[in-house]
Amino acid sequence: MTQSDGPVIRVSDLKKYYGDVKAVDGVSFEVARGEVFGMLGPNGAGKTTTIEVLEGLREPDSGTVTVFGMDVTRHAPSIKQRIGVQLQTVSLYPRLTVTELLDLFSSFYEHHLPTKQLIDAVDLGERSRARSMNLSGGQQQRLSIALALVNDPELIFLDEPTTGLDPQARRSLWDLVKGLQAKGKTVMLTTHYMEEAAELCDRVAILDHGHILEMGTVPELIGRRFKERAVFFDTTDKLPMDQLSKLAGVTRASQEDGQTLLYSRDVPGTIGSLLGLADGLGVEPHNLGIRQATLEDVFLDLTGRALRD
Repeated sequence: MTQSDGPVIRVSDLKKYYGDVKAVDGVSFEVARGEVFGMLGPNGAGKTTTIEVLEGLREPDSGTVTVFGMDVTRHAPSIKQRIGVQLQTVSLYPRLTVTELLDLFSSFYEHHLPTKQLIDAVDLGERSRARSMNLSGGQQQRLSIALALVNDPELIFLDEPTTGLDPQARRSLWDLVKGLQAKGKTVMLTTHYMEEAAELCDRVAILDHGHILEMGTVPELIGRRFKERAVFFDTTDKLPMDQLSKLAGVTRASQEDGQTLLYSRDVPGTIGSLLGLADGLGVEPHNLGIRQATLEDVFLDLTGRALRD
């Protein structure tokens, strides 16, 4: 029996170990029908392993995992007819053309979309007769997404779908994902782009070391951890962190990618004391600015490292 309502994905206490490495260590979550659900985490956090279990590519060591109400370990063939999968690493028959590859993949399914429709959806019309080995990295990525859609799936897994795409192609992919959701499709994706997660995802789960650290909508995640705004400027050794963290209104201070961030409940007071400290030390804080807390701030606060690490 398949599930017509309720969650499309239900994961309860999923565990997957590789020797002493706990790749996924007690993960639980649900994904509703028609939802775009994102998984964020540093490399090695357990995102890809979790998705591969859901796709039927890996056996879980323990826990319950259902897709469309069916156990993935017992009903993998039935599930695979209804899902689309875009893997993180693209590996295609090098001498087949874009059209030939789509025709080949279409033959694997009982139901499939017209090849031209798929080619147009990922803007590969001018490369439809090109062999896959002659495609650029971004074009191969777009082809892999088209291949994930050949069977008009109800649930689509996208593992870092915009890696290697230029900004325009990335925006086009965003529009494609939004179009899929508008048609009632469910999408589960991983991404290394915070802006992408904030733009596309109804909810996100932040993973690290095989655990879900936080889960919810982007505004919920920000609201749980930050009531402050961020004062930022270029990092300099002449402004010591121990002094910056004691400035008026500052609740926490951090440095990341050449930038110092002061999270403040009293921005005027923080800036005034910062300029006073800088003046006393004969330093000028460059590129000084103010912004609201973001998903990236939440991620850094939870994991202590950038998503790309």
